[in-house]
Amino acid sequence: MEKGREKDDAWKRQLLKEVRLFVLDMDGTFYLGEKILEGSLEFLERVKATGREFLFFTNNSSKSPQLYIDKLERMNCRITRRQILTSGDVTIAYLKAHYPDKTVYLVGTPALEQSFREEGIALVEESPDIVVVGFDTTLTYHKLERACTFIRAGAMFLATHRDINCPTEDGFIPDCGAMCSLIACSTGRQPYYLGKPGGETLDMVLEKTGCRKEEVAFVGDRLYTDVATGVNNGAKGILVLSGETKREDLESSDIQPDGVFQSLKEMVQYL
Repeated sequence: MEKGREKDDAWKRQLLKEVRLFVLDMDGTFYLGEKILEGSLEFLERVKATGREFLFFTNNSSKSPQLYIDKLERMNCRITRRQILTSGDVTIAYLKAHYPDKTVYLVGTPALEQSFREEGIALVEESPDIVVVGFDTTLTYHKLERACTFIRAGAMFLATHRDINCPTEDGFIPDCGAMCSLIACSTGRQPYYLGKPGGETLDMVLEKTGCRKEEVAFVGDRLYTDVATGVNNGAKGILVLSGETKREDLESSDIQPDGVFQSLKEMVQYL
């Protein structure tokens, strides 16, 4: 038993030693709702003390990067704009790179709409080329009906991310993936998902940081988004058990992380 524990400890130390950049999920990993998780700030300090870097990446597209910066500051975590990316950022970059002249009907919050407009995305209310669905906490039946109608008429169907549920302090609430399932059921069309675990997310991280993919570890509480971004795209995927995924879920999952930790707090001792 003791030898097994020592071997596991050595493996965890070696795994983290190879990481230059930690890409951290937020809700369920660094905080839960409005409450920071124990050990989160200590983890960041240890990363910096060992000469490495961190970057926050959240699939939650309901808020702008600035709102996340403000939220983290309330938790005594101060970061700059270059240290945070969202699935909204990835979606905007994808649209600008591949469909710069196309019009978009956006199912999203006012914050996401503002981000799109600031980046020059042409948002329209009628006859769009593309329908983009985000995590819309202001969702109405009118938006659903318009999105379905436009998709049936031939508009491309994109989504900022595939998360089905969003963790909160009181449990889980429907996320973008659940909203897209409703639209897909009605239209018979599936969206192209951006954000984690898509390769576009890793590409954006590498472009912003200059790291090589084998130096990057995606850390989060979901196997099918956080961990999959790493293991499916040539980087590392590290699971923390502080949010949605439980250890028993690993038995039935096709996605297997490079490492499993109880939380960021446990990771500190191996850095």
